[in-house]
Amino acid sequence: MTPNRVRTVFLLAHTGRPAAIRSAELVVKGLLRSGLGVRVLETEAQDLPLPDEVETVKEATPECLDGCELLIVLGGDGTLLRGAEFARASGVPMLGVNLGSVGFLAEAERDDLDKVVDRVVSKAYEVEERMTVDVVVHRNGTIVHTDWALNEAAVQKVSAERMLEVVLEIDGRPVTGFGCDGIVCATPTGSTAYAFSAGGPVVWPEVEALLMVPISAHALFAKPLVTSPDSVLAVEVLPHVPPGVLWCDGRRTLELPPGARVEVRRGAVPVRLARLHHASFTDRLVAKFALPVSGWRGAPQ
Repeated sequence: MTPNRVRTVFLLAHTGRPAAIRSAELVVKGLLRSGLGVRVLETEAQDLPLPDEVETVKEATPECLDGCELLIVLGGDGTLLRGAEFARASGVPMLGVNLGSVGFLAEAERDDLDKVVDRVVSKAYEVEERMTVDVVVHRNGTIVHTDWALNEAAVQKVSAERMLEVVLEIDGRPVTGFGCDGIVCATPTGSTAYAFSAGGPVVWPEVEALLMVPISAHALFAKPLVTSPDSVLAVEVLPHVPPGVLWCDGRRTLELPPGARVEVRRGAVPVRLARLHHASFTDRLVAKFALPVSGWRGAPQ
């Protein structure tokens, strides 16, 4: 950690965007001016105009956050998911500033950078925990892979010309089977991501539940399912069909051979998100999707 710094903040930015570079420069200057230390990845530091006093680390591992009180992420939801990969294991809260299009995981927008710096400096933020899922892949009764996700674990087909044949299971009991393009197993946080695009319900983050959402299922009964957070969801790829692929948060992937079984359950370790204000999820939903509420007259007086 940088000498003579009592508090240190890690900054992660999507340096492929000019807006992120400008935003990072403003955030770094504001934090340093207020007496906080700043740490960044060495690969990103090469693209950022940073003062010499900024600390750099080589790899994005949980250890790179040692001694940091906060991880500030500048970018879209993809960059936030990248930050979550090492923030989760370290337990350091993550504060997102949206530089993308939707940015459901972000807490602030590009125009709020001065406010973000002020609130971080004064520690005027709260921390909430978001449910994750743990993922276990079995093959012939043997565990061959483990993973996790903040948004979703998706089992998908590989070839465009063939459907994926699956059987869905909840809590050790089969529910249904069909051909489809895939199955999304999501958290409430992920209900506004891939599961939403597949036709799943929007679930408020405060609701503890797991979602199972089919993608383009060739079946009469292929509705999204919402289960207890303590349920175990399973997707079995039938043995006589082409292989599938597992995607966790759209970032980490694994080929699934015929006969593979993917189990998804509530994650043992949550992701901690820093919050700057108490805006309701309803307001966030309306704003992010630009929902038509112009005729709303308010609650009866």
